[in-house]
Amino acid sequence: MNSEVLVLNQDYEPLNVASLPRAFRLVLGGKAEILAEGDPIRSASRSWTAPSVVRLRHRVRRPRPRAKLSRKEIFARDGHACQYCGRTGVSLTIDHIVPKSRGGDTWTWENLVTACMACNHRKGDRLPEAAGLQLRRKPYEPRCDVYAVFLPYLRHDAYSAWRDFLFISDSAAASGA
Repeated sequence: MNSEVLVLNQDYEPLNVASLPRAFRLVLGGKAEILAEGDPIRSASRSWTAPSVVRLRHRVRRPRPRAKLSRKEIFARDGHACQYCGRTGVSLTIDHIVPKSRGGDTWTWENLVTACMACNHRKGDRLPEAAGLQLRRKPYEPRCDVYAVFLPYLRHDAYSAWRDFLFISDSAAASGA
């Protein structure tokens, strides 16, 4: 009961990934239909077909998905490298380009970058230019698309049925592109 289920909108647009119990509730409540089946689930007296992909019977409107702002996502966006000196494999921190004490935004994609401890300490409570540092690349809010959200699941064979509904080839899923 720990597997995940791909949930599609009525028009086959990928919406999200749901837990198996949530998918069962959608199907049994008549709100979704099973498009692809997973491994069977058995009890002492009964057996059910577990869904792997479900499609909602009614269209759900939703806003454009946005990437969640977190340390993990900032490190991923910056390639786990210091944005001032480019070093990798060192202890990394999050740096505010415009320090909070100078009116910089606390949690925005455009004001946060990955920095090594040495560069962060060198910069201190100053702007990068005042500390003699230059950003290697301007920070941005990463796109949140089908590849970013669903590709990690496709690296596992248990979710191979999802590829047909996400229009991702086997080679793209294996390479992580």
